[in-house]
Order: sequence, then structure tokens, then C-alpha cells
Amino acid sequence: QVQLVESGGGLVQAGGSLRLSCAASGRAFSSYAMGWFRQAPGKEREFVAAISWSAGNTHYADSVKGRFTISRDNAKNTVYLQMNSLKPEDTAVYYCAAEFAESGRIWYGKVYEYDSWGQGTQVTVSS
Repeated sequence: QVQLVESGGGLVQAGGSLRLSCAASGRAFSSYAMGWFRQAPGKEREFVAAISWSAGNTHYADSVKGRFTISRDNAKNTVYLQMNSLKPEDTAVYYCAAEFAESGRIWYGKVYEYDSWGQGTQVTVSS
């Protein structure tokens, strides 16, 4: 497993931008597929975006497609989520997650597919 620490959350007005970071410690970060999920009060944790360890494959939830971008820097053991054109409905605690992948093409989109999770960072979008 890897240890994950998110940062970059905060309060922003609708239409604004934030960039979340997730720093990983532990071995072989470059062999882990990474994902971002979010959980709003009273709702289940939902998939936001995922990236394969080669960064060759990315995938997004329909609700964020065209507004959010996931990327990674394996040299810095960090994955990012650039969030633009934020909406009040994007308000949630955002979590990053990691799972070992045997292929650089693999990404995961389900909560149960990930073993390692960060503690979360709050994103609040005001209208």
C-alpha cells in the first residue's frame, strides 16, 4: 500500500478553479493507478476521475468531463486534479485513491477497486 495526503481544497465561488494535489509515500508509486472520488453530505462516495500509471489512460465521470483534468508526476509521487468552471454541486470532500496495476493501461473507476485512500480535502463552491 501507499500512504496518501490530499491538499488544495478550499472555498471558491461558482465558475472558479482549484487544483487538488495528492502526495504519495511508499514504494513504486509509478506502478499504481490513481483515482479521485468525492463524497457530499448524505451521499455515497462517487467516482470523479482516474489515471493509469503510465498516464496514457484517463477517465472522467460525465458530470466533470470537460471541466476537470487529472494528471500525475511520477517523479514527484503526486497526482493532481485541476478543477475549472466549478459548480455548487461540486461541493464535497475529495479523496484520492491508489491501487497497484500490472499494466500501465489500467485505470479503476470503482470504490472497491482501491486499497489505499487519503484522508480527504474539503471543496466548497458557493453560488
